[in-house]
Amino acid sequence: ILPIVDKHFDYAKSVAQKLIENGIRVEVDYRNEKVGYKIREAQLEKVPYMLVIGDKEMENLAVAVRSRKDGDLGPMSLDDFVNKIVEEDRQKK
Repeated sequence: ILPIVDKHFDYAKSVAQKLIENGIRVEVDYRNEKVGYKIREAQLEKVPYMLVIGDKEMENLAVAVRSRKDGDLGPMSLDDFVNKIVEEDRQKK
């Protein structure tokens, strides 16, 4: 989870908690770096999904999803993202 600035940290924490409750591994990048730098670093680490959180995402209780495989997937409600990940996991088993 990549919050853009400090004021997004609380929402990032609540997103992380919801993902953990659904059995999804998650890390929040709280470093004071530009979001572009955080995205590049996550790509180098081969993170499967990056959730970018800014003002719009906070207002709409959503996340901006970036996939390592498919690139920018755009905004998505948190529930839709959780359902997508749970379904992908179910298909792998």
